[in-house]
Amino acid sequence: MKNNLQLTDDGRLRHLLTLDGLPARILTQILDTAASFVAVGERDVKSVPLLRGKAVFNVFFENSTRTRTTFEIAAKRLSADVVNLNVGSSSQSKGETLLDTVANLSAMHADMFVVRHAAAGAAHLIARHVAPHIHVVNAGDGRSSHPTQGLLDMFTIRHFKGGFHNLRVAIVGDVLHSRVARSQIHGLTTLGCPEVRVVAPKTLLPRDVDNLGVHVYHRMDQGLKDVDVVMMLRLQNERMQGARLPSAGEFYKHWGLTVDKLRFAKPDAIVMHPGPMNRGVEIDSEVADGPQAVILSQVTFGIAVRMAVMSILAGN
Repeated sequence: MKNNLQLTDDGRLRHLLTLDGLPARILTQILDTAASFVAVGERDVKSVPLLRGKAVFNVFFENSTRTRTTFEIAAKRLSADVVNLNVGSSSQSKGETLLDTVANLSAMHADMFVVRHAAAGAAHLIARHVAPHIHVVNAGDGRSSHPTQGLLDMFTIRHFKGGFHNLRVAIVGDVLHSRVARSQIHGLTTLGCPEVRVVAPKTLLPRDVDNLGVHVYHRMDQGLKDVDVVMMLRLQNERMQGARLPSAGEFYKHWGLTVDKLRFAKPDAIVMHPGPMNRGVEIDSEVADGPQAVILSQVTFGIAVRMAVMSILAGN
């Protein structure tokens, strides 16, 4: 169902809602297209006319800085008309339903919706109700999926490691609450990564972790041994006040990435993080700012990846 909703009858991308169920050829097409856009940001004139005359609505029901901004930059570099809406502070707070909000925005001649919502499945619901010419991009829905983050992470790995087929990748931290982790796992397995590990305390692993095709570790020395890529996950400070974790300091002691723990990985391993980082909680500043970190490259590549997604959806 997810796959059919995302693809046209002839197999082209219609919506980007999740990486789950998308074939490797689609993911590779997006990464290859993104590679052609990386240089656009280095030019004096940072735009191409591929979405000229199109209206892209960034509809964010959750707060966001990094994702919303990079989507806005990406759309503007494609020469689209961009409308940014923080819907949580407007009609939704007055009782308007999600579909009524989308219907009203569609009446404003929208061509594409970039949607972030706290409820899992919100982007799928919108995609099922928009007109055939309107495309939907999921910018994060609940704990479910964050496909463009997964794609920019895949692009970053391919850029620095050349591919996926001989890699060991460790995803570390709050897997339970992370839509990013699920997208990373789907992207890596689809693109042929032979060994994906998750490293976390038992209380921060989803119940269906055994069905995700990953190797589970509860200790950093074991989980990071000889890996090529370390993908740290964001851990929200407020989540550590309850029963799941005793304290930020306790988490950092056992699962925070330090220089000493990074030595278990391969010497040329790269360190990634989707941001925003909690320094001294899930990652030490010496690692975050160190030579193996590619965290700022992820942000830069995210613009090119989101340009690629929107240009492909628009048929260019």
